[in-house]
Amino acid sequence: MTSIHAFWLAGRQATGEESFDVTAPWDGGLVGKVSVPTADQVEEAVAAAYAVRDEFAATPAHVRAAALDHVSRRLAERTEEIARLIRAENGKPIKWARGEVGRAISVFRFAAEEARRFNGGEAQRLDTEAGGQGRLALTRRFPKGVVLGIAPFNFPLNLVSHKVAPAIAAGAPIILKPAPATPLSALLLGELLAETDLPAGSWSILPVPNEAMPPLVQDQRLPVISFTGSEKVGYAIMDSVPRKHCTLELGGNGAAVVLADWASDEDLDRAANRIATFSNYQGGQSCISVQRVIADAAVYDRLLPRIVAAVEAQVSGDPSDERTDVGPLISEDAARRVESWVDEAVRGGAQLLAGGKREGTSYAPTVLTDVPADATIAHEEVFGPVLTVQRVAGEEAAFAAVNDSKYGLQAGVFTHDVQAAFRAHRALEVGGVVIGDVPSYRADQMPYGGAKQSGVGREGVRFAMDDYTYERVLILTGLAL
Repeated sequence: MTSIHAFWLAGRQATGEESFDVTAPWDGGLVGKVSVPTADQVEEAVAAAYAVRDEFAATPAHVRAAALDHVSRRLAERTEEIARLIRAENGKPIKWARGEVGRAISVFRFAAEEARRFNGGEAQRLDTEAGGQGRLALTRRFPKGVVLGIAPFNFPLNLVSHKVAPAIAAGAPIILKPAPATPLSALLLGELLAETDLPAGSWSILPVPNEAMPPLVQDQRLPVISFTGSEKVGYAIMDSVPRKHCTLELGGNGAAVVLADWASDEDLDRAANRIATFSNYQGGQSCISVQRVIADAAVYDRLLPRIVAAVEAQVSGDPSDERTDVGPLISEDAARRVESWVDEAVRGGAQLLAGGKREGTSYAPTVLTDVPADATIAHEEVFGPVLTVQRVAGEEAAFAAVNDSKYGLQAGVFTHDVQAAFRAHRALEVGGVVIGDVPSYRADQMPYGGAKQSGVGREGVRFAMDDYTYERVLILTGLAL
């Protein structure tokens, strides 16, 4: 009989009255059974977090840093085990799963470093005006309160880490809700947190069903909500709690621009290979995967066949196979949705140059051109292994095409021209511009987030810590400055 995975309630393991199955996207096999917290247990976790908030905020920096360092070390020691768990519950090819663990190791390490230097205080003399003579302002940051972190399925360890690690570093208690499809990586992270000396109540990991979340979202004891997921759900959360602080990391339809100066055979081969890899990594289930390629007419005809060949060279299949580049989508419903969007585009006149086939939860890496502007795939986030290729006349048209989207997460611009790079940075309505590469690059310490309907706020450890805290000024009087 399969044992039931306990959840983490105020730093200790607990089980509820019901459970649910976690199944592998690749073959539907049972990965584990997870216990569901009761309403009373959720209340206990929230009450414990609320009660410990002042104690945790006052915890010495070295205590929080030591806990974060410990988790980083333990993740490194258990990398292969955790990577195989991610592969099983998420369907991510094992090589990408190992990469995800490596990123989580870094996130906790960065958080430990930030915990040691965060909130040192900024001094500002106030005697620049006569009324401020003898006065000095010291500004420090303090937690806004308990954080409710809501994580998605596509990076079941690293995006959980981006909620938990900054909260601990800032001294803010956190209630973490993992995605129902992929809770096991988060629950394993709880094992490592439980090995630390963090105060009881400072963290809980609760696999609460989505339909049971509204009371938790509305709870006034949780003034900060950090959500990563779909645009629809994210804005519904924000609209339901207008007086709470919400950080939303939502969707995108990442564009890779190839300008006319990126024209050598070596340049075009590199662009094609990077585009093919990062339109299909994670099965395309990344908000900064390449969905749109916008190529200058000067290079389009030489670039397109290279992209098609590179996409067709992507190896699809069993995520446990070291050779596999592209695994399944998270569910058959997700694969069917991608299939329906591609079929709609083709019926509308789009040209299918590669892929376009579904088998169960898997969808073949796909390339489309001549996609009608009103096709769903032209303006929504596909979240699957599909890219469209568009010809434009010049840099200005390319940048306009990037901005012709309700999303604005990141964009990549292939150019050698530093002036064009700065023009892109000014013109593109996105949270990040990557020069010489695809939009899919993210360093976990950098500010990460979007413009327009790609969300509000920023992640990246220190920037999340800023979101979880507020400035409080101490004014000292009668000083000999």
